[in-house]
Amino acid sequence: MKTAELRSKFLHFFESKGHQIVSSSSLVPPQDDKTLLFTNAGMNQFKDVFLGFDKRPYSRATTAQKCVRAGGKHNDLENVGYTARHHTFFEMLGNFSFGDYFKHDALHFAWEFLTGKEWLNLPKEKLLATVYAEDDEAYNIWLNEIGLPADRIIRIGDNKGAKYASDNFWQMGDTGPCGPCSEIFYDHGEQIWGGPPGSAEEDGDRFTEIWNCVFMQFNRDEAGVMHKLPKPSVDTGMGLERISAVMQHVHSNYEIDLFVNLLRAVARVTGATYSQDVPSLKVIADHIRSCSFLVADGVLPSNEGRGYVLRRIIRRAVRHGYKLGHKQPFFHLLVADVVKEMGNAYPELKAKQAQITEVLKLEETRFAQTLETGLALLEDALKDGGKTLSGAVIFKLYDTYGFPYDLTADIARERNIELDEAGFEREMDAQRARARAAQNFKADAHLTYSGADTEFKGYSDRQTEAKVLALYRDGEAVTALAEGETGAVVIDFTPFYAESGGQVGDVGYIFAGENRFEVRDTQKIKAKVFGQFGVMVSGNLKVGDAVSAKVDDAIRNANMRNHSATHLMHRALRDVLGSHVEQKGSLVTAERTRFDFAHPQPVTPAQITEVEQLVNEAILANVPVSAEVKAFDEAIKDGAMALFGEKYGDHVRVLKMGDFSTELCGGTHVNRTGDIGLFKIVSESGIAAGVRRIEAVTGLNALHFVQQQEALIKDAVAELKAQSAADLLPKIQATQAHAKQLEKALEQAKGELAKHAGAALLNDAELVGTARLVVQQLDGVDGNALRDIVTDLTGQGDNLVVLLATVQEGKIALVAGVSKALSKSVKAGDLVKTVAEQVGGKGGGRPDLAQAGGTDVAQLPAALNGVAGWLASQLA
Repeated sequence: MKTAELRSKFLHFFESKGHQIVSSSSLVPPQDDKTLLFTNAGMNQFKDVFLGFDKRPYSRATTAQKCVRAGGKHNDLENVGYTARHHTFFEMLGNFSFGDYFKHDALHFAWEFLTGKEWLNLPKEKLLATVYAEDDEAYNIWLNEIGLPADRIIRIGDNKGAKYASDNFWQMGDTGPCGPCSEIFYDHGEQIWGGPPGSAEEDGDRFTEIWNCVFMQFNRDEAGVMHKLPKPSVDTGMGLERISAVMQHVHSNYEIDLFVNLLRAVARVTGATYSQDVPSLKVIADHIRSCSFLVADGVLPSNEGRGYVLRRIIRRAVRHGYKLGHKQPFFHLLVADVVKEMGNAYPELKAKQAQITEVLKLEETRFAQTLETGLALLEDALKDGGKTLSGAVIFKLYDTYGFPYDLTADIARERNIELDEAGFEREMDAQRARARAAQNFKADAHLTYSGADTEFKGYSDRQTEAKVLALYRDGEAVTALAEGETGAVVIDFTPFYAESGGQVGDVGYIFAGENRFEVRDTQKIKAKVFGQFGVMVSGNLKVGDAVSAKVDDAIRNANMRNHSATHLMHRALRDVLGSHVEQKGSLVTAERTRFDFAHPQPVTPAQITEVEQLVNEAILANVPVSAEVKAFDEAIKDGAMALFGEKYGDHVRVLKMGDFSTELCGGTHVNRTGDIGLFKIVSESGIAAGVRRIEAVTGLNALHFVQQQEALIKDAVAELKAQSAADLLPKIQATQAHAKQLEKALEQAKGELAKHAGAALLNDAELVGTARLVVQQLDGVDGNALRDIVTDLTGQGDNLVVLLATVQEGKIALVAGVSKALSKSVKAGDLVKTVAEQVGGKGGGRPDLAQAGGTDVAQLPAALNGVAGWLASQLA
């Protein structure tokens, strides 16, 4: 059974059992989930449902979830390519019950799908199950209802050193939902070494776990006490690659149809011979999947966070290409093969194939420029036959040449070299300390709060009457704030927009009679709780006070203009540059809007002009800006654009600007596009591989920018004595041409002076043996002129040796020359190197002409005085 068929069969089986087929979530968790680097399990997208924070219109779900384990706590990277079942990217098939069915149905569903004739039809005698030692309910279901023999039901107790610390007891964290689980194993046969789970040989490959059914039935409190959940739930997971290997009667995941095709593709583009015995082929085949999916989900190579993990994976793949003997860019060529294998199941791969290819090609090409140099450094460090690579070298490879630690570890492992990990960490700690010293931090909005939610009134009201629910000073809850104290205020009804979606928080004032709190920022303390951060400028404020909260109108209006303009600019960029343009971040303030987006090359001036034209046309159209709350699926079906990395609920706010833009957005906006006024892009730059940044201004800020540019042009017209702005360019071009003529004339004059100076030096030549020696320090002469003088002098005879020096800004420049006839016995390179070493420098060159530098000016006279003795020794 092919992998694609197996994926489809699983989903449709559970659909037939009343489950809602839910699309795979992004590999990038929502922004408010700080616990995960990447989606690494099928249950991730349902975490809030299991915790009771979210309610779905269905109580049963099934998914084929794309997952990555290549960074943070869950990291399989170093094992990929060397084992049968480790991957950076994999697919997890899952079925979930949110307070609906429990153990009985979960285990019966699993057994039916695995052994049913119309489904997988696996031999029942090949399967065995594990249960938590104290879970008699699950044990009895397997034994008495399903009919699994007792010798193939294994109880696993607390085998990890503490109560409930077991391979068969799942927990989300130290506290929270948890419960026993039952794992299903497939027996590959006695011809393969290994024992059943729980035995001394369990690490062998004979028995492969193919399915894990987790029964969330407890909530563990901070004291470790287990409380039964009112609605026990089910979370299961089955690795698609593992069950494919079972169904295709192969032992390794890399032997399934999907991977065989990718391995052959790797062999094709690298020129290697296809074989299951070459780890590098497996590494590259695995890594192209994870890289393609990560880029498709908006991750781009960078030096931090998710982007750095992507960069590590790409560079590891490129290095394995080198191992195969292929040193030209190849990795990006495999994107088409991934799309061919998986594009039907994951349409985002097809839609973004060109962008994925471009991003990988750019990163691959950049790394190739330093890979050979870094490998040469590594070879040099290992040439003495030592068994340990120093932390300093590991850090230099990482910091200077972009070698991630695990890439160096890969190479070291292949050569049986130990790594000085402690030394590397010391170097990294020093770097982190330097980085921390340079950081600026915002006020911390993560305060402890357990009261009522905030009701945001700011879409329609700029001022609200409210009651103070909580006060904070120095991060701690207090009952009052006194004059001069900084802190945070939580009120029940607020007009202040809390920073979100790139828009900064509102500012303004909170009044309690004559008492006044100045709001300088608004942040979310929790999803539905807004904190107003600022300073008590007069009087005091107490919990329970009745207050009046008022937003600063001028700043709110400016924020709204810039935010609305950002939506129009996003649409215009997609129209001008292509549908691959995708938001990667934004910052909307009263002064300007900053918009980061995916695009592989700089935006040209002509394209910027076109974007400005489209946005200003939309502004002049003065169409209404409307907001409507819809079901998420309905909004997407109607063409609303959802932004990367944002978490959306079942119902969303759809912002529509005529026919120009429709996006999901919770920010504040103008009433009509004409309220934006004028739109002007002020800068365009690159901030990461494949990511560009545009900054723009609107309204009066745009007018002020244009006025400043106009004033600058007027000053330039006056300075250049031009007739008008239209004459500026010809004037500048004429001035530049004149400057080049003067520079050329100056160089010619310097050359003539050098010749005259050289002639005078020749008169003072010292006879050393059969050679004439000229040694002199010339101040006020640059290095180029020095070289011209030496070349001119050595051309005036067959027995001349010349060394000239100059000092400029504390740095020494040395030039040595030898007549060609004499250069067979006296080398200019040897001479300049000898002198340079005495003045703290180095250099070299041809036998007849060589250059060097130095820094120890105090030693220069002695070094020059010693040249005659050196020359005599060469001629002896």
